[in-house]
Amino acid sequence: MTNNAIKTAIATMALTVGLGVAHAQIGALPPPPPKPPAPGQPAPKLTPTEQWIKDVKNPAPWVSWGADVRVRNEYGDNLVSLTPNPALGGVQAPLHEQDFIRFRERVWVTLAPVKNFEFNTRVTAEPRQWMKPAFTSAYAQTPESGTWRGKTGWDWTEGIIDILNFKWKQVLGAPLTLTVGRQDILMGDFYDWWLVSDGTPLDGSRTFFLDAARVTLDLKEQKTTIDAMGIIQHARNDSWLPPLNGLEKFVTEQNESGAILYVSNKSIKKTQIDAYFIYKNDIAKVAPGGDSADIYTFGSKITGDITDHLRYSVEGAYQFGWKRYPLAAGPFPVVPSQDISAFGVKNRLTYSLKDELNNQFRFTHEFLSGDDPSTSGRNEGFDPLWGRWPRWSELYIYSMPAEARGRVAQISNLHRFGPGWTITPTKRMAFSLDYNALFSDERSRNAALDGGSAAFGGGNFRGHYVQAVLKYKFSQRLSGHLWNEFVFPGNFYADSKTFSFIRAELLFTF
Repeated sequence: MTNNAIKTAIATMALTVGLGVAHAQIGALPPPPPKPPAPGQPAPKLTPTEQWIKDVKNPAPWVSWGADVRVRNEYGDNLVSLTPNPALGGVQAPLHEQDFIRFRERVWVTLAPVKNFEFNTRVTAEPRQWMKPAFTSAYAQTPESGTWRGKTGWDWTEGIIDILNFKWKQVLGAPLTLTVGRQDILMGDFYDWWLVSDGTPLDGSRTFFLDAARVTLDLKEQKTTIDAMGIIQHARNDSWLPPLNGLEKFVTEQNESGAILYVSNKSIKKTQIDAYFIYKNDIAKVAPGGDSADIYTFGSKITGDITDHLRYSVEGAYQFGWKRYPLAAGPFPVVPSQDISAFGVKNRLTYSLKDELNNQFRFTHEFLSGDDPSTSGRNEGFDPLWGRWPRWSELYIYSMPAEARGRVAQISNLHRFGPGWTITPTKRMAFSLDYNALFSDERSRNAALDGGSAAFGGGNFRGHYVQAVLKYKFSQRLSGHLWNEFVFPGNFYADSKTFSFIRAELLFTF
């Protein structure tokens, strides 16, 4: 870890302890939408500046628009290579440090020319400045050495239209909403999305979109909503809409299609019951590391209040079908088709003191089955489907490619559990602290034992995971955070060097 990174980590910890501050949810997500005024209560009066901004953003009754700029400085060590030792990490090890700045800009527009009809679009770009020659920024090998050539300097990337859809509410007078086109689809509770949240895992959090048609039936008297979706997602960024500056890249490893049926019911007091079916078809030979598969997933989730202070969430899913995939991050050779039999569970128990500091304590458990290497014709590894995003860790999604054929956030073979704490003493400041013990369902494959990677140690204990996040809202338009994550590796890995992830962010919203 560099001196700057160490200073950032120490400064973050000092701030969190010195200020005694509070609450941040897990995951690199936008803040939840603001709550509307209570029934019968007037909306809060706007300041002259906010009134001017509102007028600019709504130049006509049927037009609204907005924009935001996000700047992130991210540093990571060993999270991709798993080790700085070339004898264990191979060509990745010399480039084990990542240090870069991300500049994401977005502009969006909504047109509503007639009642119950909207047209939505958004344009996004995220150029990056690489401060170190990092492995994750290396696109080629030097012919003379066969080693990775890390990239430094600017990577301008491409501008992309990441939302382009029309929405029709109250279709033919029925309680139906139809949305067709490129859209963000996030199924489940806010900050708790599991299997449907990100259709573009290869571009980080720049975009989340899925190209889909979605119908939502809202049965208010039955306190039930039913969502039905059809998805056609292409691996290339130019398959449906051209990139704005002509750069052609992959946003996922294979062409994907599928269907989702999601039912949510709140007829039982203080209880929500969800049930869902997800079908996902993958077609490989499009991008490196692509799968071919038919995956069928049935799942259910129950969330409720045991008391005024104690809340629970229990979710489980079972998968079957078949999968065929390459042995490494390339199209060949390909493992013969395997039958899928996998399952996952995700549980949380939260106790809220409901005091002045809004202290909240939680215990989280998650299990994702791993592929048993002794069953050559069957695949027991749980597939995250369209849920390849940092649900609980920004760091660990980049530690998975070494064991998932180069696929970022392809988290499987995982057993994690541990406590967490949040506290919110002020409206502007927030802090969270989480610990997870990490295990694998199936042991790691060590080169000395069974021809796996030398970076793995052959055990089942992945290590100790710690996350600390400090957030601050400078104004209604400007917010920021300092984010720290560390993994202290166990015998699942060959090296005991700490994995680290440190991020500083500023977000301006207009």
